Amino acid sequence: QLQLVESGGGLVQTGGSLILSCAASGFTLDYYTIAWFRQAPGKEREGVLCISSGGGSTNYADSVKGRFTISRDNAKNTVYLQMNSLKPEDTAKYYCAARAPGYYCSGYVGEYDYWGQGTQVTVSS
Repeated sequence: QLQLVESGGGLVQTGGSLILSCAASGFTLDYYTIAWFRQAPGKEREGVLCISSGGGSTNYADSVKGRFTISRDNAKNTVYLQMNSLKPEDTAKYYCAARAPGYYCSGYVGEYDYWGQGTQVTVSS
């Protein structure tokens, strides 16, 4: 059974940092494109960052440029989202998603095949 599990969320003060992890089970992440999305209450789910199987990354949220970084450790079958200089507007539930091998990064929810259950990030002012 293919599964993605996010972890690392929590409550942090403005300016703080968090590292989110997206661990895969039931399949090998090596050949998959992986993206992080987030959804704040009352808002649509939006793409944040994506990393291709080759390691190239794409940013879909201008507000996180220079603050968030995506990386992958294929040996650990895990993708990470490093979040620095967090702001209250970063508060959301963060999801990782996997796209089938052979497809490039996309910021569209509907183009991903597998999703985790999400992890909550709350940034206090």
